[in-house]
Amino acid sequence: MIAPKKLFKRDVVQNTADVPRRAFVRNALRGYEAKRDENKAKFLDWQSARDVASEIKFEGINHLDKYLKQFAQNAEARGTKVFFASTAAQARDYIVNLAREKNVKSIIKSKTMTSEEIHLNDALEKEGFGVVESDLGEFIQQLRKEPPYHFVFPCMHLKRDEISSLFHDKLGSEPTNSPEELTMIARRFLRQKYIQADMGISGANFLVAETGMISITENEGNARLTTSLPKIHVAIVGIEKVLPKLEDLALFLPMLGTAGCGQELTGYNTQIGGPRQPGETDGPEEFHIVLLDNNRTALLADAEQRDALHCIRCGACLNVCPVFKNVGGHTYGTTYAGPIGSVITPHLRGLQDWKHLSGASSLCGACSEACPVKIDIHHHLLQNRRNAAAEKPVWWEKALWIGFAFLMRRPFLYYLMTKAAPFGQFFHPLIKATALDPFLAWTHSRECPASATTTFKDYWKQHKKQKDAASV
Repeated sequence: MIAPKKLFKRDVVQNTADVPRRAFVRNALRGYEAKRDENKAKFLDWQSARDVASEIKFEGINHLDKYLKQFAQNAEARGTKVFFASTAAQARDYIVNLAREKNVKSIIKSKTMTSEEIHLNDALEKEGFGVVESDLGEFIQQLRKEPPYHFVFPCMHLKRDEISSLFHDKLGSEPTNSPEELTMIARRFLRQKYIQADMGISGANFLVAETGMISITENEGNARLTTSLPKIHVAIVGIEKVLPKLEDLALFLPMLGTAGCGQELTGYNTQIGGPRQPGETDGPEEFHIVLLDNNRTALLADAEQRDALHCIRCGACLNVCPVFKNVGGHTYGTTYAGPIGSVITPHLRGLQDWKHLSGASSLCGACSEACPVKIDIHHHLLQNRRNAAAEKPVWWEKALWIGFAFLMRRPFLYYLMTKAAPFGQFFHPLIKATALDPFLAWTHSRECPASATTTFKDYWKQHKKQKDAASV
């Protein structure tokens, strides 16, 4: 098995070389940014809204035990079955066993990143259950046998002709470049799946403790069909999604629409409070909620980085990140890509195996500025780097920094180095040709900047001499 870091480096080289694809993604995100800024301006005060959203999430996360208990009690009071899963394996086993117990034949599934996190589809398919993604982007990625490219736009990297060819090969449809026709092809296929499904699986954008409801935000209506037509509805949700009160949605729903898609409000916002009640004509006969920990409480225990659990999975940080725009979502090799993924993945999957993601950042701060709940993302990336180095120091890195500190504390040695730099650069092309260049990782795709022939210190001395001579 290839280590995550080696896979990341390999995919970076491959994806950054695909210039047309990079240009396509960047152009798509420019359109998003224009619509996002237009709708941000419709808030009375966007920055104040961010402050309030951050405070609400702070309250929810810092009193998570209280609000999860309240949520579970209110949900169970209306017949919902709530299961707390400490690990991904427990969550998978609960859903697989439920499907087996209820003699489920087919499963329809709406968009949920949490199920991607625990590799639920693979577990269900290995047990013989057919699983179909109902979100259009997720459906396309499922046909391609690929994970989502982005939290909100799972197939944003694909062009129409690629989707048309995929549908032609997998569904037998006629080639077309019309987005409407491509959507209708998928719709005709999926309609039968909704009717045939015995179980519907969804995620949730928010858990409302006050009412025991889950809140689902979408633009296609597929989640409503997924959660209402099958006899059994299972929602799998990270424990960090809790909000204290129902009125909090008045802020978070438009904020999620604006930050995530550049919309005033997404097309469908649904609150689900339980299975079908007496006298109701539709809805599932059973409703199960799986609340997933999977190392979230370990991050909760870290007071310095706890606010990473405030994330509402809007994808705004991905949309502005220069690294994401160039390497793409699949390069990260994990469910949660981009800046926030680089912060939380080392906590969820192991710091040493995934520390390279925190290093793959420009630290420009655009992610922190874009985050609607004000997570201090770029500083958390630095903290991950620091923690990884403290936990398992690399000897040559330590020696390098000791040498750097020794040099910088001795001005005379530093001055000598600046004088010697032009001579070293003169011989650099010869060293580079032998592939022994210690700076090869930088210089193989960049020109090494020329060393200054005159230091600022020398320049200033000369400047003062000239100024003094002129004043005499």
